[in-house]
Amino acid sequence: MRTAPRGTPPPRSSCGPSEPAPRVGDRVGAAVPGAADRGLAAPKAELEMSVVVPARDEEAHIACCLDALAGQMNVAHDRYEVLLVLDSCTDDTEGRAIESAAAHPELRLHLLEGPGRGTGGARRTGMEAACDRLLAVGRPDGLIASTDADSVVAPDWVAAQLAAAATGAKAIGGRVEISAEERAALPEEVPAMRDELARARWTTLLQGVGDEEAELSEHWQFSGASLALTAATYVDIGGLEPRPALEDEALERALRSHGIAIARPLSVRVTTSARTKGRAFRGLSRDLEVSSWLARRSFEGARYGLEGLMRLKSGTVTVILPARNVGETIGAVLAALAPARRRGLIDELIVVDAGSTDGTQAIAATHGVTVHQEDELSPEYGPARGKGDALWRGLAATSGDIVCYLDTDTHNFSADFVFGLLGPLFENPGIHLVKGSFRRPLRVGGAELSDEGGRVTELLARPFINLYLPELAGFVQPLAGEMAARRSLLESISFPVGYGVEIAVLIDALRLEGIDALAQVDLGVRYNTHQPLSELGAMAYAVLAAASARVHGADAIEAFAPGPFVLPGRDRFGVRQIATEERPPLNISPERAPRGIG
Repeated sequence: MRTAPRGTPPPRSSCGPSEPAPRVGDRVGAAVPGAADRGLAAPKAELEMSVVVPARDEEAHIACCLDALAGQMNVAHDRYEVLLVLDSCTDDTEGRAIESAAAHPELRLHLLEGPGRGTGGARRTGMEAACDRLLAVGRPDGLIASTDADSVVAPDWVAAQLAAAATGAKAIGGRVEISAEERAALPEEVPAMRDELARARWTTLLQGVGDEEAELSEHWQFSGASLALTAATYVDIGGLEPRPALEDEALERALRSHGIAIARPLSVRVTTSARTKGRAFRGLSRDLEVSSWLARRSFEGARYGLEGLMRLKSGTVTVILPARNVGETIGAVLAALAPARRRGLIDELIVVDAGSTDGTQAIAATHGVTVHQEDELSPEYGPARGKGDALWRGLAATSGDIVCYLDTDTHNFSADFVFGLLGPLFENPGIHLVKGSFRRPLRVGGAELSDEGGRVTELLARPFINLYLPELAGFVQPLAGEMAARRSLLESISFPVGYGVEIAVLIDALRLEGIDALAQVDLGVRYNTHQPLSELGAMAYAVLAAASARVHGADAIEAFAPGPFVLPGRDRFGVRQIATEERPPLNISPERAPRGIG
């Protein structure tokens, strides 16, 4: 740890992790691997609060943060200090901080090296040092406080917390609000979403805490942007868990498990950034990213009509219909698409049939549609292995600039499905993939259970996405077969041959184009044929394999030799082989050049 020089700006240097520091004291195993001590002046005897600020690549915000800390009112500057933890910075955060210290010689600013393992590790590094410094001057009731580098504390932030501690508060959560200017720049729906979430959290807090904490709570927050606890309390709970993100929530749980009430006075106030690209995997920035995406990239299918789309159309459109024993529904699907074909919205339409035995192919033929048996497309790859294989082979056999996939087992299909999927792509060249969203009732006998369909989505895909890919959490139907995309994107993606194809396309599109290139459109209600649980298990296996390969790496999944799916029963033992292999991106195989229109 190093104390920032005062008066003149010293030379700038980049910051990053260094060798592990020795343990500080014998209390709680203080050192965080990778953190380093830069050499720190002894704490002043007057020290009552040590403020920890973790920072990674914050050169755009750190000066405002430190200026606010330097400008504290109603408190002598020797009563508090600031420990800035530089966590593997690649920009000039350190230089900006040193300049700020030179501009505010009264500010006691000290610099530490963080471990480079996320916000939690950096915050713990600072809080461990802060605890030792307060204990060294004999102040176990002194405050370890923390804010974030993209936040600006109120002019009385320090004084308000010291006042709360003087009345007996052992832990303090400040009121954190988004910058008014930045809040105004968010999509107008986002602040309303945030306010609704705040009300829900406030209700949850009051229901989950005891009478003492409820009486001390004037708001619901306890976040890294404004939290504090006494040094003695920090020791009692075993310190801060150095999680990569949401370490503040872990700290709140630790306090609660030790029976320590958190005071949440409205007098402790902080303003924070509304940026949607933060430094942590989860937290406010991620929440704002998802809610902003929902506001910008969620569309209503009903707003798009045939004539309006014709005015917007600038390229060719292919519609691919995978089919297997859908004789009951495919006729109505093709009849609904006929006007769009005649008008020229759809330039190319094919059915890729999986050996149907119920007359599906004959019904499609009566509508004048080209029907391909999936095994006959790209025959050099052998027999088709599943739905994803059919989609991939259909892509290779066609050439439209925009490709629209539609499931053919929909009982209430209308042309609005295809209109809705195409609309955002026609309107916005920055959108590359559109997924359908809809409500999916589950019909059981004569009863209809609202929104109880999509069981694989709710039990597997949605939890998986929230755990590993939270930026995709806004998709209502991540496994929807109704999707449209630019050919250039689809030809850059490998296709799982089975039911993992929809989630694979979604994840790969995110990785290739970013979240703003993805959209969803509300298509209303969709009724389809529901599969038995035994089939849903096989589908879920394929989805899990495809998604895991993209999160953990294909090699990591191959090490488990995916494929066998054991189905134990009361009087039988079955093993089903689930196809998990993938077809290569078409744009890397010259011999797979698309063919079709023209």
